[in-house]
Amino acid sequence: MIPDKAPKEDVFHGSEDLRRNAHVPSFEKYKELYVQSVENPAEFWGAIAKDFFWKSQHTGRFLDYNFDVTKGEIFVKCMEGATTNICYNLLDLNVHERKLGDKVAFFWEGNEPGDELTVTYRELLQMVCQFSNVLKSQGVKKGDRVSIYMPMVVELVVAMLACVRIGAVHSIVFAGFSAESLCERIMDSQCSLLITADGFYRGEKLINLKLLADEALQKCRDKGFLIQTCIVLKHLSTDPEALVSSHSPPAKRACPDLEQKKQTGKVRKAHPVPQVPWNPDVDLCWHMLMKGASDECEPEWCESEDPLFILYTSGSTGKPKGVLHTVSGYMLYTATTFKLVFDHQPDDIYWCTADIGWITGHSYITYGPLANGATSVLFEGLPTYPDVSRMWDIVDKYHVTKFYTAPTAIRLLMKFGNEPVQKYKRKSLKVLGTVGEPINPEAWLWYYSVVGEKRCPVVDTFWQTETGGHVLTPLPAATPLKPGSATFPFFGVVPAILNESGEELEGPSEGYLVFKQPWPGVMRTVYGNHQRFETTYFKKFPGYYVTGDGCSRDKDGYYWITGRIDDMLNVSGHLLSTAEVESALVEHKAVAEAAAVGRPHPVKGESLYCFVTLKDGLAFNQTLEAELKKQVREKIGAIATPDYIQNAPGLPKTRSGKIMRRVLRKIACNEKDLGDISTLADASVVDQLFQNRCCSAV
Repeated sequence: MIPDKAPKEDVFHGSEDLRRNAHVPSFEKYKELYVQSVENPAEFWGAIAKDFFWKSQHTGRFLDYNFDVTKGEIFVKCMEGATTNICYNLLDLNVHERKLGDKVAFFWEGNEPGDELTVTYRELLQMVCQFSNVLKSQGVKKGDRVSIYMPMVVELVVAMLACVRIGAVHSIVFAGFSAESLCERIMDSQCSLLITADGFYRGEKLINLKLLADEALQKCRDKGFLIQTCIVLKHLSTDPEALVSSHSPPAKRACPDLEQKKQTGKVRKAHPVPQVPWNPDVDLCWHMLMKGASDECEPEWCESEDPLFILYTSGSTGKPKGVLHTVSGYMLYTATTFKLVFDHQPDDIYWCTADIGWITGHSYITYGPLANGATSVLFEGLPTYPDVSRMWDIVDKYHVTKFYTAPTAIRLLMKFGNEPVQKYKRKSLKVLGTVGEPINPEAWLWYYSVVGEKRCPVVDTFWQTETGGHVLTPLPAATPLKPGSATFPFFGVVPAILNESGEELEGPSEGYLVFKQPWPGVMRTVYGNHQRFETTYFKKFPGYYVTGDGCSRDKDGYYWITGRIDDMLNVSGHLLSTAEVESALVEHKAVAEAAAVGRPHPVKGESLYCFVTLKDGLAFNQTLEAELKKQVREKIGAIATPDYIQNAPGLPKTRSGKIMRRVLRKIACNEKDLGDISTLADASVVDQLFQNRCCSAV
């Protein structure tokens, strides 16, 4: 599984300085710890658990599980019987026991340069306790679900940690998702309360979040589900009292938030402030509620396997899956992966550019870093605003040492050449990371050579919403690096590659990536639908967790992710369901049938290429194309907007009626070698589709 010796050819290594102080300083040490983690997980993880506070200790097996659907219900249990509180371990322990109260938890960097805020661990704890009391005053109790729909602000972290402090379960919805997507997730998890903001800017673009939240709540009401309370953060409007007392806040912001001005003395660029609708029967102002709240709140002690949060990820059926993570195992795993994969040191300044609305932001902006007492940059803006040097400006400004971003961002910035990067020093950087999708070797080498100046190892991490944390990843001082490879498994993770018959393949091979046993941070179920959990991840190959990804293993034992095997797309590092996109398209009155496939994109990784069959008598034109793109945007979100929509009078189907998507993928890419199409019911459809290809999709 793990080679006896690390390869010496065609690999890249970290610096000697890094290896001298690294937590895992060599390949030999990695292998020794890996063997221990697999053969004796209780000893390995038990030693790590001693760094955290437990109100009561676990009883029985440290990690218990069943991965075989033929032997009964699928389950994973970690440290059953133990009680703790993850917020207490992230904040109270750091402030009171580790004496890190005055250490910076977050440097918040707003959309506009100069719009900034510094929050220490003590200040974060006080805000979390205050908002915990706010939630309790609104009747939120242990086990209740709370929906959070917010921009990348410190209050988003406060809201999620306040939930877990009182034992409530947060369900964060990415602020780029539509009202329809928010409504669907609120209803699926039966949330009792919504937390949102007036709005935010992404570059020059205004996102009127409150308007979208109101639309989502109305959709919930129309479907018979009522949310009684919506807490609204003033982020853009000048005065929180104006937000409450008027339906039309000031049209321009003359000065920033007073608290922010007090700390930074800097004024944001004046942008138009959104019109904020206000429903006094439902809406409550965050700031007014916080004014009267105590900054002391005892944590709710939770069982190890109590729910921690629900996070929705796209499903191949089109209906998003509510991935459920639990308290103790997730805490241990995110803390450990963060510490070792980024080789975290006490004086590091860490920056993950992801949004907290995705699992990367949960695990590697909030939970993993705070569990290690880390200082992080929290960034609201875009990598290209106000110019394409923004990221490197921030790196120099805060002296960032560990930097974690997506291949999409790297490919985007590559287009502008080396000069925007090299006009900044970047001397503080020590480790670079990538997340969200496999990185192509060309982008890896640019990142390593230009951004990291050939002195910073690149940790190309593979994991999923479902895995909770990194499962295949290099360790910066221990693992020789191959551009584009996810390298080796993390501690406690046992991968295998299977063929279509479910047989394990040895040596160099390619097939389905599966895992043979659990690690503490793996998901426990799909919220409200355990059968779907078992069917999606365990039914195809009993005895294994099935990732849904293809994978190859080379002669040196390195793993290479080859992409999704099911009908999923990876657009800009975000997983999208083709069924979800198709469902949005066919809801249009003109569309009889739709099919969506991925097409390679030099920046986003994959782009959406859609085929639509119209109802009889209707013509395809630019107006209809614009309507269809708008419909997908409104139903799912801007990230799912199709790049191409092609008129398809017919679709390639088998005689049983199944759409042959591999043929559509070939057409989208203008590849004439279609392979065996003997099972097509009507082969003439293919020629027609090639003739109708979108002319811009060369």
